[in-house]
Amino acid sequence: MKKYNLAVVGATGMVGAKILKVLSERNLPLNEYFFFASEKSAGKTVDFMGKTYKILLLSEKSVAETDADIALFAVKKEISLIYAPLFARKGVLVIDNSSAWRRNEKVPLIVPECNAKEILNHRGIIANPNCSTIQAVTALKPLDDEFRLKRIVYSTYQAVSGAGVAGFNDLKNGVSGGTPKKFPCPIFANCFPHIDEFCANGYTLEEDKMIFETKRILSRPDLKITATCVRVPVFYGHSESVNAEFYSPCDVIGVKEVLNKAKGVTLYDDPDSAIYPTPLFAQDKDDVFVGRIRKDDTVYSGVNLWIVADNLRKGAATNAVQIAQKAIELNAVKSFFGCGF
Repeated sequence: MKKYNLAVVGATGMVGAKILKVLSERNLPLNEYFFFASEKSAGKTVDFMGKTYKILLLSEKSVAETDADIALFAVKKEISLIYAPLFARKGVLVIDNSSAWRRNEKVPLIVPECNAKEILNHRGIIANPNCSTIQAVTALKPLDDEFRLKRIVYSTYQAVSGAGVAGFNDLKNGVSGGTPKKFPCPIFANCFPHIDEFCANGYTLEEDKMIFETKRILSRPDLKITATCVRVPVFYGHSESVNAEFYSPCDVIGVKEVLNKAKGVTLYDDPDSAIYPTPLFAQDKDDVFVGRIRKDDTVYSGVNLWIVADNLRKGAATNAVQIAQKAIELNAVKSFFGCGF
């Protein structure tokens, strides 16, 4: 089997470090590795799978000199907008975790359990969706296939690690009364419905991302969706209360049967025994966990779901690695359309 060279851009951040962990757990046909970071970390070393690697400074020169086939990006969108095209023009498949490319029509937005075949249409860059979207659509796609979704109401409860190291530190330091530096108000013993910037329509960008990305990944531009996204004092793991309405009749038994068969989903639902997903339970796991499944009797056909996942794994690192793995399986590391950037 052919082996590929892989670069991780932003290797020393929270998501980058998690990517390395996921890669070490999965048997991808990879040969050489290149790890990039900013000036702050460049020149340092990282131990990975029994070897020590020097962290490279991300620059036009280092990109030009790197013989990679796949590049996993875990950097801010401003950096991705500059460097992802540089890699793509070299024939490198870029899988980007930022929001830089998610709305670009030339860039597939991929959750492998939902729309893996879209990988074949890439032109050098593939976008990893928002963490809260990934776990939601992983559970909702098989239900959409079976019952056809009519409307979704999202209410999310998102961990501080979703805001990076700065968000993590705001909670950590807030325990002892520290002043928040990342968030607009204290997060310890608190929660607030404000993730990312506010839009002119009153929604936040996080809520707008979930609405747009769900429609795109499910190929359902007609789908009615509303969302409220809340930051909560949890270090790792996003939780979501999802009210889903369908066109075809469904019941709790039927929904559980579908989810039991769904790839990447674990049904964890026995409330009589206090069995339901929690962020602590999902931590360091790759699956999306679903519980508290109830019929919504206020509509013709609807259910309530409680969906939990590790936002740094399935919500970011694992999904990116799975995209790379699927691209290799589909022999789609090189673009079939040529670089569009």
